[in-house]
Amino acid sequence: MGYLLYSFSFFALIIATGLYFTRARWVPFLPVPQYIYSRLPSSFASDMESGLSSEDFDLSANVQSGDSRRGLDAQGKRDVQKLMRTRGVGFDEARRLYTEQRFAKNNIGPDGRPRDPKFVSFS
Repeated sequence: MGYLLYSFSFFALIIATGLYFTRARWVPFLPVPQYIYSRLPSSFASDMESGLSSEDFDLSANVQSGDSRRGLDAQGKRDVQKLMRTRGVGFDEARRLYTEQRFAKNNIGPDGRPRDPKFVSFS
């Protein structure tokens, strides 16, 4: 039994070494989804071009005023674009879903109030 395990391990090592040294030949033929390497926009203008703007969330004022900031949050953009792609929803709906997910992660209800049982509100 030990001989069989040793032979299999040695054979796997030889195959892995061969694949490693010839990776330049076979890696370009691997099917890689396009969305893995899509660059995120890095300014408000490119955010608008990639569909991250709407009537309710208008970035045109930032672009017209020449805002030099980098644009929207990179992780938030990635998550919103993923929601838009996977669920087939528009930007406003994806932004709402993203916000509700962030609220739930931070123990905040969909109405914006904390879910903490010790929370006391005087209104």
